[in-house]
Amino acid sequence: MPINITMPALSPTMEEGNLAKWLVKEGDKVKSGDVIAEIETDKATMEVEAVDEGTVAKIVVPAGTEGVKVNALIAVLAADGEDVAAAAKGNGAAAPAPAAKAEEPAPAAPAAAPAPAAAPAAAQPAAPVSSAPAASDGKRIFSSPLARRLAKEAGIDLSAITGSGPYGRVVKKDVETAVAGGGAKPAATPAEAAAPAPAALAKGMSEDAVLKLFEPGSYELVPHDGMRKTIAKRLQESKQTIPHFYVSIDCQLDALLALRAQLNAAAPEKDGKPVYKLSVNDMVIKALALALRDVPDANVSWTDSNMVKHKHADVGVAVSIPGGLITPIIRQAELKSLSAISNEMKDFGKRAKERKLKPEEYQGGTTAVSNMGMMGVKDFAAVVNPPHATILAVGAGEERVIVKNKEMVIANMMTVTLSTDHRCVDGALGAELLAAFKRYIENPMGMLV
Repeated sequence: MPINITMPALSPTMEEGNLAKWLVKEGDKVKSGDVIAEIETDKATMEVEAVDEGTVAKIVVPAGTEGVKVNALIAVLAADGEDVAAAAKGNGAAAPAPAAKAEEPAPAAPAAAPAPAAAPAAAQPAAPVSSAPAASDGKRIFSSPLARRLAKEAGIDLSAITGSGPYGRVVKKDVETAVAGGGAKPAATPAEAAAPAPAALAKGMSEDAVLKLFEPGSYELVPHDGMRKTIAKRLQESKQTIPHFYVSIDCQLDALLALRAQLNAAAPEKDGKPVYKLSVNDMVIKALALALRDVPDANVSWTDSNMVKHKHADVGVAVSIPGGLITPIIRQAELKSLSAISNEMKDFGKRAKERKLKPEEYQGGTTAVSNMGMMGVKDFAAVVNPPHATILAVGAGEERVIVKNKEMVIANMMTVTLSTDHRCVDGALGAELLAAFKRYIENPMGMLV
């Protein structure tokens, strides 16, 4: 019996991915554990291994296809002893994935369904997609065919409904909730259509409205990739749902810089290279982790029902990569040595730029550090990234004139700003956490004991 290979879910939150590359071709024999393809998610490129043995009878989704939904059919294997040609034909018509894609189109890449492999019967549900309604600003409203039918029967304007599906897509339950609650407005008359719907206003200006402000030919359109879409979605949700509160403090770096130089000078060598080279950022990570250990009430995450109080400080560190950023996580950072943190960060930074991080290496965490000091930024405020309740924005270390013992002296100073989720970390608790962080930065020997 033919074996279907479907788009794997490489993380709990993955809904779709790009099929970057096939490492096998039709007719190749594979066994369990062989790497057969590379899948790009919004943050990483990951290898996919075969689960079963057999011969590749048909590649349904070609390399380079974007927006392939999880569990969509991507290839067919013929089992040992099975006719390869028969296996390829037998699964072309029975493939569930194209039908599912037509029923539930992804707004980011509606054309990414593997149409060449779909039988005519599987392609029929795609017809309602072309009749998708548009908002008053001309922008398409993403919704399922069933949701559109229910809204039409109820005389409801889809643009007035906030979708709960992927990318804000309106699904059946959204229409039913609107009908039950009586909160949705009736379909707009031609006269009313000129006014933009509240949902459209919440999403900002449409592309057509933006482009009308600029001369034709004075710009180019660069499509959003998966990473940029995810960053935009998560940070917009963060600012809309998390009441941010900011606390800033100045830290003197002279003792830390001296200790760092001493530790780096004492680093043993292996193959002619030091086994570690500490950065200021490595010491910031450790200081924040220890501060969270000392102030455990700030090491939390908010849910509607409970406060999630974490037993360890898992510190995410923002790493800039082409097209956006990613936040690999130093797990249990309060327990790790500075050299271990440093080497782990170097490995994460290298693999992040290659998009080779595994989902478990960048998902989760209890807090985060965003350091723009190396770019000369003096101070800034970062956006809390749920499920975190805090994020520390680190500015540049610089020489400043300060007053010490009633005298003006020059000292290396650094400004840091803690952004907190005010639902679970109030101002006083945030100040307590920053005070603990400052103690470790200004008395760095405490990080070694």
